[in-house]
Amino acid sequence: MQVTETLNEGLKRSYAITVTAAELDEKVNEKLREAQPEVEMKGFRKGKVPMPLLKKQFGQRLMGEVMQESIDGAMSQHFEASGDRPAMQPEVKMTNDDWKPGEDVQVEMTYEALPEIPELDLGGIALEKMVVKAGEAEIDEALANLAETAQDFRAREDGAAAQDGDQVVMDFVGKVDGEAFEGGAAEDYPLVLGSNSFIPGFEEQLVGVTAGTEKAVTVSFPDDYQADHLAGKEATFDCTIKEVKEPVAAELDDELAKKFGAEDLNALKAQIGERLEAEYAGASRAVMKRALLDALDTMVAFDLPPSLVEAEAGQIAHQLWHEDNPDVQGHDHPEIETTEEHTTLANRRVRLGLLLAELGQKAEVSVSDAEMTQAIMNQARQYPGQERQFFEFVQQNQQMQQQMRAPIFEDKVIDYIFELAQVSEKEVTKDDLQKAVEALEDE
Repeated sequence: MQVTETLNEGLKRSYAITVTAAELDEKVNEKLREAQPEVEMKGFRKGKVPMPLLKKQFGQRLMGEVMQESIDGAMSQHFEASGDRPAMQPEVKMTNDDWKPGEDVQVEMTYEALPEIPELDLGGIALEKMVVKAGEAEIDEALANLAETAQDFRAREDGAAAQDGDQVVMDFVGKVDGEAFEGGAAEDYPLVLGSNSFIPGFEEQLVGVTAGTEKAVTVSFPDDYQADHLAGKEATFDCTIKEVKEPVAAELDDELAKKFGAEDLNALKAQIGERLEAEYAGASRAVMKRALLDALDTMVAFDLPPSLVEAEAGQIAHQLWHEDNPDVQGHDHPEIETTEEHTTLANRRVRLGLLLAELGQKAEVSVSDAEMTQAIMNQARQYPGQERQFFEFVQQNQQMQQQMRAPIFEDKVIDYIFELAQVSEKEVTKDDLQKAVEALEDE
C-alpha cells in the first residue's frame, strides 16, 4: 500500500492511495482461510472445500469488502501518522474507474485539516460579573404579578354591564337549524370575556350584557372544527346571564402563598427572592459569556477550514431568512445567498467553536449520560403526550444527540474558563443588567 501527498495548500490536503493487486489478493485469501473450516459444499466434507473452489465461489464477493477495508485502513494509518484531523468527512473516490480484477486500486483522498490551535493564558483574562440583589421593591412587584395571575372575581353592582375581562356566569343552549346539539348546553358556566375559549365571535357579543337578562348569540363554527357535523355551520346560543363579575387581584396573604405551594406569605417572598436572583444570575452569566467570547476572539488567529465557514455561513443565512419570513415553515423557498456579513459572523463562530472544542478536549470536559438524559427530558416536555416517542427518536438519531450535546459541552467549557479567569464582581441595579442584556440582543 502506498500513500502519496498530491496537495498541501493551507489546510487543504490531497493524497493518492494505491492498494496493490497482490495486497488485495492476499487479504481475500486470508478471509477465505478464516472461513474455510466452517464452509460446507456439496461433494466435500465440512472444512475440506479446496481454496481454488472457494475463491471462485466467493472471491469476487469478498473483493469489494476487502477494497473498502484496505482504503479505510490506509486512511486510519495516515491520520494516526500525520496527526491530521479532518474538518469534515474526507472525500474519497477511485481514480481508475475502469478497474478490473487483478489490477491495483487507485484512490484519491481529499480533506481539509483542522488547524493547530495556539496555547492561551486563560488566567490572564479579566471579566466583570454583574451582581443584582433582589430587593423588597422587586419582590413586591413579582408578588403583585402573581396575585394578578391568581385573580378572583366579585359581583358587579346590579345592572352593571359586562366588560372585556369580566367573568359572565350563564346557562346556555346551542342550536343548529333550530335543533339543540349534543355538547352545546351548560348551566352556571363561568366564561371570562376575552379569553378566546369559545367559538370566535361568541365572547364579543356578550360584552354589555347585564345579570338577569337573556342574549341570543349567533356564530359560525370554523370550517376545521373538530366535530365534523358542526364544522362550518351557523349556530345560535340562547344565553341566560346569571351574574356579571369583575376581576380583582388576589389578596396578598397566607392563603395566596398556599396556592403557590408556600407555607405562608413570608415563605413565598423568600421563594420569589431566590427565583429572581437565579434569573438575574442567568442573565449576568449570558453577559459575562459574551464578554469572554469577545476576549477569546481577539486573542487567537489561525486558518479556518473553508468548508466549515461556508457551511456555517449558509446555516446563518438560512436561519435569518426564516426569521424574516416566519410564515414559511418548510424549505420550499428560493435559494438563499450568503452575504459578507454572514461570512464574517461564520468566521467568528467557527473560530470560537474550534477553540472551545480544543480547550474542552485538553481539560477533559465531557457530557455525562445523566446530563444528556436531563436535556432530552427537558426538551421532551415541549411535546405533551409524546414524551416517550421523542425520547426514543433522540436515542436513535446520532445527529440529534450531537445537536443537544454541543451546547451542554460549550457551557461546561465556558464554566471551566470562568474558573481560571480573573472574575471581579460588581453590584448593579436590575435596570443596568437589563440594559446589558438588551445590548446583547441588539448585536
